Amino acid sequence: MLQNLKFLQSTPQLLQPPTSAAPLPQLHSTCFPILKQFKLSRRELTICSNSSLLLLLGSQALESKAKAEESSPNDNQQKEENVATPNPNCSNKVPTKRAFLDIAIDGEPVGRLVIGLYGDDVPVGTARFGSIVSGAAGISYRRKEFVKIMPNYVQHGGLRSYGVDAELAKRSGSNLAVENLREEWEREYEKCPGVKNLAGTVSILVRDPSKPPPKLKLVARKGKLEIDEEEIGTDPNGTEFVISIMDSPELDASALVIGQVLDGMEVVKRIGQVKTVQENTASPYFRVAKLIGDKRAVVAERGFNRPYAKVVINNCGLMD
Repeated sequence: MLQNLKFLQSTPQLLQPPTSAAPLPQLHSTCFPILKQFKLSRRELTICSNSSLLLLLGSQALESKAKAEESSPNDNQQKEENVATPNPNCSNKVPTKRAFLDIAIDGEPVGRLVIGLYGDDVPVGTARFGSIVSGAAGISYRRKEFVKIMPNYVQHGGLRSYGVDAELAKRSGSNLAVENLREEWEREYEKCPGVKNLAGTVSILVRDPSKPPPKLKLVARKGKLEIDEEEIGTDPNGTEFVISIMDSPELDASALVIGQVLDGMEVVKRIGQVKTVQENTASPYFRVAKLIGDKRAVVAERGFNRPYAKVVINNCGLMD
């Protein structure tokens, strides 16, 4: 038992909660009547201390809540200002040229695709595609096959970087390098947020979509450390293109959108229904073979999703 009267007289002052602008709720407790008796047990003193602590925490919570309510409108306004507004040029692209592709499956014509090309927005990509479609590059997509059919898109094999295709392109002075296309893709990727490869879009591949993204690494050049990208495998030559059956965000990191299917979308869906080689990457035998570098696994992987039927462009060209 505490018998010191002076200490007990000063105790209520110590137990008073700090004053704040917000009104505090009244605490109904047996603490203050007990203090008047000047006799406190340890249990009663503990109850008084806990009550004072609750009052202190309650006042701090009310103060923090009031400050949060005052600052929340300003924070919301700043967040709204920081949200980037979409560029209207990305969603309102106007075709400047039209190209056509006549498609045949196993020798049977199935229809014509009419593609609108965005010449003002992606001049490098549309010039590359238009020159090949029209034959001005010395070689065209005529008699070339679609090599991959995925659930969301179909992929054309384009031209070869060696052999007859490369020789014909070289005679006409055409450059099959992909560097200029990649630079244009980088500008479009930064300028246009959101999904680029929407349903019906036509895009040129600037890198293989099945490859893992490039890894950043530090390299020493001329006595300085620089950040470089490490990529595995070879990139496309800028002649392969894809047509999206549905929205294909997985292509945004590897394909430059150059146009839109204006007519013949049912032909694209017909190509998407062709049976393909079943993907077998989940097989433990395939995983082990790829892990140890077995060439048979690499060859098998190239054949995944290839159509059993021969899907060919019979004829192609520019319409205007």
